[in-house]
Amino acid sequence: MIIVIGASSFIGVYTINALLEQGYKVLATGRKDGFRDYYKKLGVDYVNLNICDKESFDSLPKKGVEGVILLAALLPANSPVNLDVSENAADYFKVNTIGTINVLEYCRMNQVNRVISTTSYADVYGHWSKEKMIDEFVPRSFSYEGDHAAYVISKNAATDIIEYYNQQHGMSNAVFRLPPVYGVGPHGSLYVNGTYVKSGLQLFIEKAINGEEISVFGDKDVSRDVVYVKDVAGAFVQAIQSQNTYGLYNITSGKGVTLEEQAKVIMDIFSPKNANKKINFRPDIPNGSQSYIFSVEKARKDFNYLPKYKNFQDMMEDYFYEMQKGTVASLFQTSDQGMNN
Repeated sequence: MIIVIGASSFIGVYTINALLEQGYKVLATGRKDGFRDYYKKLGVDYVNLNICDKESFDSLPKKGVEGVILLAALLPANSPVNLDVSENAADYFKVNTIGTINVLEYCRMNQVNRVISTTSYADVYGHWSKEKMIDEFVPRSFSYEGDHAAYVISKNAATDIIEYYNQQHGMSNAVFRLPPVYGVGPHGSLYVNGTYVKSGLQLFIEKAINGEEISVFGDKDVSRDVVYVKDVAGAFVQAIQSQNTYGLYNITSGKGVTLEEQAKVIMDIFSPKNANKKINFRPDIPNGSQSYIFSVEKARKDFNYLPKYKNFQDMMEDYFYEMQKGTVASLFQTSDQGMNN
């Protein structure tokens, strides 16, 4: 059995589907009851779990657990706190760091040898560039300012404590460093320093669907290494299956895509056939984006990670398919904002 903690996150939904396709028995946990009926139809038990509450883990099985995938987290995208007037650093540590320790302790006490969690690609922000691939061995270099800072620090601490359990308790835990994960789900809109706004991807898609021109602000050649949610889900399955899985992994597409290419692909896929597919480039308006690209060689070597949706065209074609199907989107239309679990 694999336990997925954070099954009411959009990565959780796709990950459980990928596990079921490989024949795994899955136990899903979360804090949103709206997902219970969805998982029941898939033959998956759904348990309410608060990772901040150690007693909550008493509801989990004590035997027969092969591994735990930890997706529950407090994210800046879900946090309505404006740092100019308030502070929520303690919340990030309560959920992301102490919550991780609670998961690790459950596993240690019940002889579960593997937890796979996630961390932020912003932990190496100082190394971002268009030309140089970032591997798992560069030192951390992150910002101590902004609405992601406390989140990144809490995730760094969680990553370190996961490695502590590896070395102190002989576990084989792993952490996936994730860039922006694209896919149909709840984050068409998100909080940026407490203000709820539409994501750049969502704005591009909506403009295309409405037959309107897409505006690309700033440097159109900014190149970012994003990843598709189904590739992330597949990586979790591959990592669970491999005896070599251990430590930190970049889980990205391993390929940069420029803002111009994103706009053109989205325009071609999502626009009505007769639409005037116009892209308006506005280099005079800063976009706040910076180029980055990651190496996925370690994941390829250890558990044969090869992203199926490496090309942005393939990524968006499947995004369009999932959007039209509507199954995942409907789950998040009725769910509340909050922790990604």
